[in-house]
Amino acid sequence: MKQDFRIYIDYKSPYAYLAKDPAYDLEREFGIRFEWLPYVLNIPDFLGTVEGRNPHQWRRVRYSYMDARRLANRRGLTVKGPQKIFDSSIAAIGMLYAQRRGVFPRYNDLVFERFWKRELDIEDRGAIRKVLEESGAPMAAFFDFLEDEGSRELERISLEAEEIGVFGVPTFVIDDEIFWGGDRIWMVREKLASE
Repeated sequence: MKQDFRIYIDYKSPYAYLAKDPAYDLEREFGIRFEWLPYVLNIPDFLGTVEGRNPHQWRRVRYSYMDARRLANRRGLTVKGPQKIFDSSIAAIGMLYAQRRGVFPRYNDLVFERFWKRELDIEDRGAIRKVLEESGAPMAAFFDFLEDEGSRELERISLEAEEIGVFGVPTFVIDDEIFWGGDRIWMVREKLASE
């Protein structure tokens, strides 16, 4: 049997943030390791630009952040709505760099927590570099990785994700089955228990 356990995340998704710790719990509970992969959402594609949103899109955005804050508050987490539509590509490439340097969990935790407290600009190369350094990654090659190999790798991962049907985050892939959303973690647990 193929053992394929993946999770696609984007640091600018509050729902991906809220799925992070439950995903860690699943790893411990089932003795597995997810392959954590970046999937950079194109927010204007499905929610419009800030300037061009229609009333329906604004209602969806407001509700989503209200809902995420309610869920976060139950767990003692902070979710402050971002003040603009962020491009999370630099943070996503930082994730790939952190994985290659063996510091992914620390990096993942810091980026999510600080971004949602509005303490980290995920578009700032220097800020992401500092988080990587704080996480324990050697930094000599980060900017080269960001501009070259990391950028190509992010594009490859994104295309592969779309080919298998990923359209949002968090998305869990267990073997060939896709589970979208933190509210489907119970289904992921059931699937893992049946493996």
